[in-house]
Amino acid sequence: MTINQLQAPGSLLQKMNLEKRETLFGWSLILPAVIIIAALILYPIFYNVYLSFFDVKIMQENIYLGFQNHENIITDSAFWKSVLTSVIYVFFTTMGTAVVGLLVALVMNQEFPLRGVVRGLILLPYVAPVISVVFSWQFIFDPVNGLFMHIAYDKLHLFAERFNLIRSPQTSIIIAVLFGIWKNFPFTYLMLLARLQAIDRGLYEAAEIDGCSSWNKFWYITFPEIYFLLGSIILLRAIWNFNKFEEVYLLTENVKVLPVYTYIKAFTGIMDIGQGAAIALIQFILLIGFILIYVKRVLKW
Repeated sequence: MTINQLQAPGSLLQKMNLEKRETLFGWSLILPAVIIIAALILYPIFYNVYLSFFDVKIMQENIYLGFQNHENIITDSAFWKSVLTSVIYVFFTTMGTAVVGLLVALVMNQEFPLRGVVRGLILLPYVAPVISVVFSWQFIFDPVNGLFMHIAYDKLHLFAERFNLIRSPQTSIIIAVLFGIWKNFPFTYLMLLARLQAIDRGLYEAAEIDGCSSWNKFWYITFPEIYFLLGSIILLRAIWNFNKFEEVYLLTENVKVLPVYTYIKAFTGIMDIGQGAAIALIQFILLIGFILIYVKRVLKW
């Protein structure tokens, strides 16, 4: 028997002990994050699912209802109206932020004087406090003192009378969508601009030598380079817009997207936290379904 054969079992044991210590060390590093995620994300989700099966009483014991809360929500026409409102809001705000963000990123990727200053100013809507910009928009569209009516009614005579676009049921969704695009497009712009700056400039120079037009350079060089990033941004923005509450709720009372409808159902008037939890659960299921379809069909994961 050789010396290496005699030492092999000891070496194997040392290797196993090292791997075990590395595994324990790795778990010790991620355990705090796992605990925080479980406490702040997983527990509220499961507790919300639990509450959706009860008639929740603040000062008394909860009453088990089974699927009655879910049935009441599904048969409520106001719920389906809020679903339609959410779909309209999410689609136009998401696509609007993607298109505007892409166009602005393409422009900001070009050389021109004071480009750095302009790049910084574009981020202001995204970083500004929501409450302050909401009040600014409400003042702009005020029917008496607002800038919009002063120009559209007094100067251009586009309307027969003054009215409030934000509080009008017919136009409030349009204002909410425009506000969502204006407030959130800088995020898309910033992410796309970072990717555009990483594209090899030699590809565009070669395309120019071959006589390619600006559209061909965008379609065959720029778009393939940003496709996955743009698709991921659209997915993130759709998720965020689907759960958007504060911007819509503060801006107008007539755009009852699902988060606003959930708040009204659960915490205003005759509070029904059980039904609010049921709406949140249904909203979560709808969102998960959209994510799975989008990831498979668009991102092709």
